[in-house]
Amino acid sequence: MKIVYKGGEGEIVEKKSRFIATVEPVESEEEALGFIAAMKKKYWNASHNCSAFVVGEHYELQRCSDDGEPQGTAGRPMLDVLLGEEIHNTAVVVTRYFGGTLLGTGGLVRAYSKAVQEGLRCSSVIDKKDGILLGVRTDYNGIGRIQYLLGQRGLSVVHSEYTDIVTVRTLVPCEQEKELLEAVTEATNGRAEFTKEPVRFAFLEGEPLIFRP
Repeated sequence: MKIVYKGGEGEIVEKKSRFIATVEPVESEEEALGFIAAMKKKYWNASHNCSAFVVGEHYELQRCSDDGEPQGTAGRPMLDVLLGEEIHNTAVVVTRYFGGTLLGTGGLVRAYSKAVQEGLRCSSVIDKKDGILLGVRTDYNGIGRIQYLLGQRGLSVVHSEYTDIVTVRTLVPCEQEKELLEAVTEATNGRAEFTKEPVRFAFLEGEPLIFRP
């Protein structure tokens, strides 16, 4: 599930009109409406503060507003960008300062869509996955085989301990769990011991992010 981990702000200019997109992670309609109200207060002197937000794992809640722009030229295109990027639990406000030149219906749609894309580009977007934090305990003879198996599957060690035995922890997507456990068990002749913690996880600039229930 793709979400905005940290919101950001992006700006474009079209025919001297400024479009400032502010992106914010939200967990409820109340949070989204509060964020929109705050942006309207911050940019009180703008021509328009158009908005869109999606909430829920299956986009159960979707709302958008043209805020005085011609119907369908701002809010809906903004919402379509969020849906098209498959981003959840996110609100965006695009603030427009009119530059004196009319953009036309198509021009407005393109400008508001482009602004949201720029706002997302300036935000930290992550892809949360369901999986497990897998701990594997083994002797020193088995660690090389385990590291090889993890590397084969694109899984990285997020923590390791070296004492009289070796313990490594890795984040494993649900769909890879069964096959990996079988491969590690076979490679270590059944000597590996496992611990499993259900989590959701993602990576941001190569660093693991773990979300516990």
